[in-house]
Amino acid sequence: MGGLLTVEIGTVFWASLAFIIVLLILRKAAWGPILKGLREREETIEESLRQAEKARQEMTNLKSDNEKMIKEARQERERVMQEARDMGDSIIAESKAKAKAEGDRLVESAREAIKNEKASAMNELKNQVASLSIDIAEKVVRGHLANDENQKQLVDSLVKDADLN
Repeated sequence: MGGLLTVEIGTVFWASLAFIIVLLILRKAAWGPILKGLREREETIEESLRQAEKARQEMTNLKSDNEKMIKEARQERERVMQEARDMGDSIIAESKAKAKAEGDRLVESAREAIKNEKASAMNELKNQVASLSIDIAEKVVRGHLANDENQKQLVDSLVKDADLN
């Protein structure tokens, strides 16, 4: 027998046989589950990557949708603000028109009242002038007709005027 490092065929045979048996046992018992576990892990990682990509895409879509909704909300806000401004302008214009119409009506009413008051004052003045004229004429006629000679001249004058007509 040789030295420490010498290899004998029997040992090589039994070691090789043991290695092959262990290899077969491992192939049947361990490699199948190990490979199956590795495949499952690989599938899990791939599924996770797909879900992550899907989530990223959904986030991109949500962001796009959010931006679109924000844009639409801004447009809606601007439309509502414009409608409010238009409505306010319309109300102001309507109020101005009503105020002008009411003012015109009041001015016309005042003019009519002034016209009526003027006509009434003119009638009153005419009546007073007529009354005053009658009073003056009466006093003048009394003064002229106070003596008989004046009365006779007046009667003669009236008769002459009556004959001429």
